[in-house]
Amino acid sequence: MKRLLGVLFLAGSALLTGCATTITSDVTAFHAWPADLKDKSFVFAPAKEQEGSLEYRNYEQLIRAELLRLGFTDASAPNTATLKVSFAYGMQSGTVVVTQPMYDPFWYGPGYPGWRGRGFGPWGPGPFYDPFWGPPMQTTAFPVFQRRLHVTIARAAGDQKLYEVTVDSEGREATLPMAMPYMVRSAFSEFPGPSGVSRHVRLKLDKIVPAAAVPANPATPARPATPAQ
Repeated sequence: MKRLLGVLFLAGSALLTGCATTITSDVTAFHAWPADLKDKSFVFAPAKEQEGSLEYRNYEQLIRAELLRLGFTDASAPNTATLKVSFAYGMQSGTVVVTQPMYDPFWYGPGYPGWRGRGFGPWGPGPFYDPFWGPPMQTTAFPVFQRRLHVTIARAAGDQKLYEVTVDSEGREATLPMAMPYMVRSAFSEFPGPSGVSRHVRLKLDKIVPAAAVPANPATPARPATPAQ
């Protein structure tokens, strides 16, 4: 019995480890991006409640890095920017209920389906087989956290929206700061991308760098930690 439980524990651990290697986001973008836009200087326009927020500033840096990678430029002064960037983020919790068969080899014996390739008991289907008689069911409830990022790029003059993208991601732990780097990268993947089309973006998670292996140079940015799923 102890040996069997050990095998089941290892199998479960392997599944959990496998789930933590990638993060998948649902990305939906709407845009009217002008092909002839040459000046892509931008400035951030935080909402009133976001001003002074350290969390907001952290996410702002992530978005700025992606925009610079795509050829955008920081405006030399707010009043010289051609574009303004605003974003909102949040997370809410919910509950997922899963009902599945309760497998117990000591209840079904060696003839249960999946045990050495034999099914329907040690005597096969037989005349007494009842397709409506199944294994007992168990119900498990666990929390799930829904993370969201919404980014808007508009003209600084006239407030005409050019690009809107919403990124949704789910996980079993409240890890919005750890998931945000991947959500930001997903938001600008294939920029500007197809308009009005929802797509799944899957990114491989970066490995956690041990503290002793991090260079002492403070100018070297640290890689984002691996978020729990």
